[in-house]
Amino acid sequence: MANVLSEEKTLAIIRCLVEGNSIRSIERITGASRNTVMKVLVRFGNACEEYLDARLNNLPLEHVQMDEIWTFVGKKESKLTHREKREGEKGSQYLFLGIDTTTKLIASYRLGKRTFATTKDFVDDLEGRLHRAPDTMGNQRPQVSTDGWPSYVPTIETAFRGEVRHGVLIKNYRDPAVGRYAPPEMTRATRINIKNVESDRSICTSHIERHNLTIRTFLKRFTRLSLGFSKKVENLRAAISLHVAYYNFCWRLREKGTSGKLTPTPAQQIGIEEERWSVEKLVETVTDFQEYQEVVRRAAALARRLGL
Repeated sequence: MANVLSEEKTLAIIRCLVEGNSIRSIERITGASRNTVMKVLVRFGNACEEYLDARLNNLPLEHVQMDEIWTFVGKKESKLTHREKREGEKGSQYLFLGIDTTTKLIASYRLGKRTFATTKDFVDDLEGRLHRAPDTMGNQRPQVSTDGWPSYVPTIETAFRGEVRHGVLIKNYRDPAVGRYAPPEMTRATRINIKNVESDRSICTSHIERHNLTIRTFLKRFTRLSLGFSKKVENLRAAISLHVAYYNFCWRLREKGTSGKLTPTPAQQIGIEEERWSVEKLVETVTDFQEYQEVVRRAAALARRLGL
């Protein structure tokens, strides 16, 4: 008889994953083996990626902040063999994120090496998810704020076909080397108006940089100076998709200037969902979507075989 994991235990594993528990701690909490926990993560994480790709479209964004956050897979970059460097699956990996300044929705994300190709893939994906109608200021495209990574300028210009307000924020530090265990002292912030930004003061990456803390807290694979790194890039990608789905549809941020008052979820604020989802609702919705997509794929395959 097959050993089928119960729905209750599957839900318990996913709850622990989105709360930032490690694989081994989930094993101790739920009684499921490490291999079972990883299978649940990869299967449901991949389903979340497919669901997010279908849902995050036609988004009415006005100001998107972009940034990239570092982690590694398997081993550090300096320990890679020549073959591993060519394959690109091990070593340093960067998560590119695009977050809406107003609603804090993660509109797009990409995992890969910090290269022009990955940047282009990320920017093209973000552009394809935007609403085409003018925003409240009459602009056809949102404002985009980035750091000084050189690949952003040409890829954004090409993807948005010149119809973009782009600003770059470069932060200068007195001694960046001291930031290993504590943040270095920032001496100057330089804002560069690349194209059509109405006010240089609106160029900002503070919200996306603050979200990096959320990622490192709830995705242990990004926690520095720890043993929580991924052994396979597929596992890392699945964990990221699970976090993004949970964050967009279940997460509630605290309002600035209030004593603990919580906002609606990013998905509610952007208008693609009417209510806050529980973890149970997330699992149910993504699972139903996955089953529907499987039916569609089987029907399409049958139609091809019959020549319809």
